[in-house]
Order: sequence, then C-alpha cells, then structure tokens
Amino acid sequence: MSTTSSRPWLTADAHARLAAELADLQREPELGEGAGEHDRLDRRQHRQARIRQLQDLLQNAVVGEDPPDDGIAEPGMVLTVRYDDGAVETFLLAARDEGGTDLEVYSPDSPLGRALDGAKPGEQREYEVPSGAVVRVTLVEAYPYGRYQSHG
Repeated sequence: MSTTSSRPWLTADAHARLAAELADLQREPELGEGAGEHDRLDRRQHRQARIRQLQDLLQNAVVGEDPPDDGIAEPGMVLTVRYDDGAVETFLLAARDEGGTDLEVYSPDSPLGRALDGAKPGEQREYEVPSGAVVRVTLVEAYPYGRYQSHG
C-alpha cells in the first residue's frame, strides 16, 4: 500500500473548486434578523462543520500527483472492474468531493474502494453492500487519472 492510500486524492481542478468553496464559506455572512435562533444555530454549525471538512481535505490531499502506473488500485487511479453478473464499470478512485470529471467517483473509504485498495489486475475481491449481500468484483485494469485525462 502506498503513502497516498491514507491521504485523499484530488485533481488540481477539484482542489481549486474546493478552495473557492472554502473561501466563500469563510466570507459568508451569518443569517440575518429574519431567521429564527434555531435556524441560525443549525446553519452556523453546518457551515463550521463544512469549513473544517474542507480545511482538513485541502490540507491533507494529494493534488494532481498521479500514483505510479503499476496497475495497482489506489487513490488517483481509474479502475475498470467486472462484477460477477458480467457488468463492467470504470470509475475514479478519489475523494468523494472530487466531482468535476465525467467519470463516476468512488471514495477509497467506500466498501468497494476499501475492497479494491491494493488489488492487481485479475484479482477478485469481495465487499458487503448495505443490504448485507456480498458482492464479488474483479479488477480488470488500473491506471493513473492523468493517463485517462490525456486520452479521455
């Protein structure tokens, strides 16, 4: 497992977008007199929680640095997987706040992300879904997002 596995991975675009969101939240005025005390308290707590979340994410994120092109599943990699029912899916393994890409994004902390972390092509892994069912998935391919971006 690489050192980036314990740190969130973001594209440079996502980092800039999240930094702008943080700046906006930090500048945002409190709710005015028309709002009830309870509404102001809820809004303030939500805003402060999001500010802390963004600060932590932006401070700790690996930004735009592609992991090694070694075919091993880890954050920053585009993964193609095949499920037991034959369905094939391609997605980016990155922080859920990534967005802004035409790929679906799965968090390394999701059940699927945790199951695939460190997998090599051809390896089959299992994970449990909320219903309690166990899903088997095979890693078909893993390559750095930068390679997808230059060809996708």
